[in-house]
Amino acid sequence: MDLEDFHGTERIADPPRKLTTENAPEPQAPKTGDLTYFAPWGNLAIFYKDGPSASSDLLVLGHIDADADQLSGADRITIEAAP
Repeated sequence: MDLEDFHGTERIADPPRKLTTENAPEPQAPKTGDLTYFAPWGNLAIFYKDGPSASSDLLVLGHIDADADQLSGADRITIEAAP
């Protein structure tokens, strides 16, 4: 997926389809390196700066171990389902 900058805080991309939020994790504030899903828009985001306070609309899915400069300059991401 191609990434674009959003609000000088995160890189966002639109997955091929919306994800289900059934059994979603408890909301938490995103931190640098977090991979998130914003349910209302159906997009993924990688935060290269700490994000806003916790919101039930923003779900943290995982974490990427990279520094902020690498994340802020990322143009593309590939995500695969775990076996």
